[in-house]
Amino acid sequence: MRAIRARTTAGAAVLIAVLGLVTPTTASAATAGSAGTFSATTEQQIAALQAIKKSQSAGEAKVDSSLLVEQKLRASRFSAAAVPRLQTGANVSASGTVVVDIRVDKVSDNFINSVKAAGGGIRAVSQRTGNVRAELPLAAVTTLAQRGDVRQIQVADQARTAREPNAPAAPAVKPETKEAKAARIGAALQQATQAKAKAQAAGVQTGTVTSEGDKAEGADIARQQYGVTGVGVKACALSDGVDSLAVSQAKGELPASVDVPAGQQGSGDEGTAMLEIIHDLAPGAALGFATAFTSDASFADNIRNLRFQSHCDVIVDDVIYFTESPFQDGLIAQAVNDVTADGALYFSSAGNEGSVADGTAAHWEGDFADSGKSVGKFAGTAHNFAGAGGTQIFEPISDASSAGVPVTLFWSDPLGASSNDYDLYLLDAAGNVVSFSQNNQTGTQDPYERLNTPIFGGTGLRLAVVKFSGQARYLSLSALGGRFSNSADGLKAYNTPGVTVGHSAARQAFSVAAVPAAAAFPRPLEPGDPANPAGPFPGSFSAASKVERFSSDGPRRMFYQADGTPITPGNVTATGGEVRQKPEIAAADGVSTSVGGFSPFFGTSAAAPHAGAVAALVLSGNPGLSPADVRSALVNTAVDIEAPGVDNVSGAGVILADRALAYTGASPQPLVQAQQPTVSVAGGSGYLEPGDTAKVTLPVTNNGDGAAVSTSVVLISPTPGVTIAPRAKSYGTISQGQTGVNDFTVTVPATQQLGIPVVLDARVTFAGSLSPTTAEFPLSVGQPSPVATDFAYAGAPVAIPDNSPLGASVPIVVSGVGPASKVTLSVDGTTCSDTAGSTTVGLDHTYVGDLVGTLTSPSGAKVTVFQRNGSGGNNLCQVVFADSAAQPFSSVLAGNAPFTGTWRPTAKFTSLATSSVDGTWTFSVVDAAGGDTGFVRAVSLHINGFVHPTQASGRPVRGPV
Repeated sequence: MRAIRARTTAGAAVLIAVLGLVTPTTASAATAGSAGTFSATTEQQIAALQAIKKSQSAGEAKVDSSLLVEQKLRASRFSAAAVPRLQTGANVSASGTVVVDIRVDKVSDNFINSVKAAGGGIRAVSQRTGNVRAELPLAAVTTLAQRGDVRQIQVADQARTAREPNAPAAPAVKPETKEAKAARIGAALQQATQAKAKAQAAGVQTGTVTSEGDKAEGADIARQQYGVTGVGVKACALSDGVDSLAVSQAKGELPASVDVPAGQQGSGDEGTAMLEIIHDLAPGAALGFATAFTSDASFADNIRNLRFQSHCDVIVDDVIYFTESPFQDGLIAQAVNDVTADGALYFSSAGNEGSVADGTAAHWEGDFADSGKSVGKFAGTAHNFAGAGGTQIFEPISDASSAGVPVTLFWSDPLGASSNDYDLYLLDAAGNVVSFSQNNQTGTQDPYERLNTPIFGGTGLRLAVVKFSGQARYLSLSALGGRFSNSADGLKAYNTPGVTVGHSAARQAFSVAAVPAAAAFPRPLEPGDPANPAGPFPGSFSAASKVERFSSDGPRRMFYQADGTPITPGNVTATGGEVRQKPEIAAADGVSTSVGGFSPFFGTSAAAPHAGAVAALVLSGNPGLSPADVRSALVNTAVDIEAPGVDNVSGAGVILADRALAYTGASPQPLVQAQQPTVSVAGGSGYLEPGDTAKVTLPVTNNGDGAAVSTSVVLISPTPGVTIAPRAKSYGTISQGQTGVNDFTVTVPATQQLGIPVVLDARVTFAGSLSPTTAEFPLSVGQPSPVATDFAYAGAPVAIPDNSPLGASVPIVVSGVGPASKVTLSVDGTTCSDTAGSTTVGLDHTYVGDLVGTLTSPSGAKVTVFQRNGSGGNNLCQVVFADSAAQPFSSVLAGNAPFTGTWRPTAKFTSLATSSVDGTWTFSVVDAAGGDTGFVRAVSLHINGFVHPTQASGRPVRGPV
């Protein structure tokens, strides 16, 4: 049986909500009908469902059909006897809530408040796309839909990664609780930390796990021959999460610095495994990560954030959302278009949905063929899959690949403007409707329907597509992770190439197929399948290499530009649109990582980071190389595998790093960067005062791959009146990994105000394409006051909403300080305990590891105080966050609760000490996971100013200086 590979973004798995098992039909049971007709049972049940569709109110017409029918069933406004085997697919919690995606004209405060007033909780907000993910009482869904600014309410879209599990998943296994996960990861971190300390004490180097793709892709040879490691390139990944990031860092598998935006570490470890692959092949590249699993709109936002805020050069993902259209770039693909237009290279998994060539797919696309078979008493007609070859209105699903399969139907209307209405039904062999999707398409909706097969699968399941109203369109029907195969009762399976869909099909994205690097995938995809191919490790890929049998095929036909403009106006049939070559390239999978559950790591999820890492090496050896030139290098040097020439399973072939670098040429680049200077003041006061002349010692370090020749530094200051001598100095040649040092003389004007820093701008030049580099260093002016002034939040406790990006915020008003020399934050409390709901602690919460805390200054500068630390421990009480603390708060464990003492924040507070700190500060806490609650009760700021010269006379001076 094909493994159930869907991961959901709506919390608990939607698929597991439905535990019905479709049983085989007995000899005396009814049947679904002949290949060309519906049985009376089927017609009656579809007619009952269509009656709901025909009688909907204006508000109900905006609601996902599964939610609407579930609501009517629970309210006894629709008889379950009319559809005895139906599973609506609505995942209703024990408390009667559902997670939904709401599309609105504008995300306003009024709308957010209406969700709260309906008893709902906000899970994700995208202002850019007008999408809100919320958890609502099922009974409130249709009421909310009556708002004029609400366009549509759907079951929360789901996503899956393109990892192919080594063993079939057990659908009835209870998911790991976050408490159990935290304990597992905490134990692994402790073990890794102890092993590292033991190795360091013994003076031995700890071994690391290296992907077999490093050799199979020729990356090890490329690094050796060309001396490039990824220096100067930032490579970032999007996936489920990086739960074990700290574990991999402690093991030495990942560098100490990985850029993860606040609250975006997600849940899961596929991201950690992907980062390890990138680091194995391109160890000099900077790394970053953001989750793709909050919602589809949040995924799109994070793609843009990785480029435009985190400045990633190479972006890799392994995620597909089920709502992603095969015919038009949707909101995720549009984000990919934005970042590639800005120069980023984007690599995305082709998917693990199989291919026609290997007989492993469940995908059919083509023009709607009217069977002439009406459905029920309404004006619907069934699609004829056989076309000119006969009449068959069913598409059979393989019994062995029928468990928990999401099935999607799209047609060639533009997104948000479909006026042709198609519906999708899943039937059992007896003709019962098992699952369905019959949303309205009246001109403002997407051309999309989706259902799920039963969690345990079934025997004799088959799909039917019904045109409820409108014109014939080009259709795309996919059972993601399933297989269309001939049924025992004579139905023929119809498959066509092109199951690769979504943002990996964006024009400038690289869609990446998978080729095994080492041992073969360890199980047949279905019983009786031929053997899976093996890889060449310890050798490299060759023309004999084969694509994984599960790797998705192309090409991808597109009918619309991203804005909905037809590519071929008037022709949205099989002869229209644009055909994109997808996938473009193939790369390694089936490789080792140190991450639990991801060794070996199979699937196009593993292939995409290998491809991205090869691109990072190409860029590292050729800074400034255009995306078109990188594409040319990868495609033109790929080893041709499978069918001769470019094919629809491997694209141009499997890429090799050494061949790509031979094509572009490459040279190891130096990367010299200025480091924090030290200041020596004449007279030894230790403090830079107005009118002082000081020696500034400025080190520069070569963190690149090559020697830095002709290195020099120009040091200037934008601060009025500051003089620097000399302006420039030569540092000569700085070898790789070495540091050069020079002294400059800086004079501060006597008129410089205490507390206003002198800013030094260092510009480092050297012979190399990464030259110049720049850095800014503020030098504090004045003696920091040893006395801190305290400012406390004086309001009532503020509730922290569970699993909501809105969070809780409290203001702290600061006055009479002026410039600050030091900022410290404390979470206070009178009596500390780990008691749930304690009112005597500064912040009570039953799972501190859910929380992300930030501090924002009056100028708008924001830093992260803590980020998902402390796992299952309860409560913060008498905690001081200070830059000078010996230990980071990121090192706390659940056993440390209640959390007390002094800790370093995630980001330094120095950036918050501006020219004036007077005004309103904001301390915010966001709960990033479900199931726990708490309050912000007591927090304070402690701010040190500067010593005024009159203090020398013994008169204390407080306030502005």
